[in-house]
Amino acid sequence: MAIFITENSKVLVQGITGGEGTKHTRRMVESGTNIVAGVTPGKGGQEVDGIPVFNSVGDAVAATGADVSVVFVPPRFTKGAVIEAVDAGVPLVVVITEGVPVADTAEFFQYAQNAGTTRVIGPNCPGLISPGKSNAGIIPGDITKAGRIGLVSKSGTLTYQMMYELRDLGFSSAVGIGGDPIIGTTHIDALRAFQDDPETDAIVMIGEIGGDAEERAAAFIKDNVTKPVVGYVAGFTAPEGKTMGHAGAIVSGSSALPRLSKKHWRRSAFGLVRRRQRPLASCARLSKSSNRFCVAIAFV
Repeated sequence: MAIFITENSKVLVQGITGGEGTKHTRRMVESGTNIVAGVTPGKGGQEVDGIPVFNSVGDAVAATGADVSVVFVPPRFTKGAVIEAVDAGVPLVVVITEGVPVADTAEFFQYAQNAGTTRVIGPNCPGLISPGKSNAGIIPGDITKAGRIGLVSKSGTLTYQMMYELRDLGFSSAVGIGGDPIIGTTHIDALRAFQDDPETDAIVMIGEIGGDAEERAAAFIKDNVTKPVVGYVAGFTAPEGKTMGHAGAIVSGSSALPRLSKKHWRRSAFGLVRRRQRPLASCARLSKSSNRFCVAIAFV
C-alpha cells in the first residue's frame, strides 16, 4: 500500500503537448505510471507517444476513468485548469506549476475544499511518487526503490536528496508538498496518511524556515503519530530578520525566525540532532528509549 497514488492510479496530464508536459510525461511513463490521457484545449484527437489528447478534463475522465491529474500549464492558466479538474471530479490534482499568483491558489484551493471531492498537492511542487507503482510529477523515478519509509517535504531538491540518501531502505511514498505561502496538501495531511498506512514503518519530514507549518506539524506528531519520525528543518543559519528568496519565507512573520522555531522544537521535547550527527541513527536510538516516537531535527 502507498498513500495518494498506487499502481492502480490512472493519470492524465493537463498541458501534455507543451514542452514540460511532454518531457515529464515520458519520464513518468518510464517510471511505470499508467498515463491514460492528456488534455490540451484545441488539440483533442491528437496523441503524444500513443497517449490520447482531449480538449477537456471532463472528456478525458469520461473516456478513460482518470483519477489523478498532473498540471503542467503556465501560471496564468493554472487556476482554470485546477477548477476544471475539480469540476470533472478528479480525486487528486498535482499542481507542478511554479509562479502561480497566491490569490489564484487561494481561490482554486477553496474551490476544491468546497467541492469536497478533490485533494490538491502543490502548487510549485515536484509531485509525488510511490516507487515501483506510480509517479505523478517530476521526481526522478530511478533514485530510490520501494520500501517502508514515508517522506513529506516542502523542498523539491531536498526531496530528491533524501530519497537518494536512503535508497538502500526505500520508500512507500514520497510527497513534495511545495513551498508556496498557500498550498493544498500540508505536512499534517501527509503525516496523517503515513500514520494510517500499514506499509509505512517510519516517516521523514523535511521543512524550511518560513511560516509555522513545521511547528504545527510538530504538535500534530506529538499528539497523533506513533511511528518514528525524523524531521529536518533547513535554513537555521539564515540571518535573523533577513528576507529570504523562498516564497513562504518572504510573506511569513515571526514564525520564520530561526530563534523562535528552535525554541518551539525544544519546548516540544523532541530529540534534537545537529547537522554533524546522524539523524536517522539518533532517531532509532531515541525511539527505542521512548517506545513511541521521536523527532530528530537537523538545524542547518
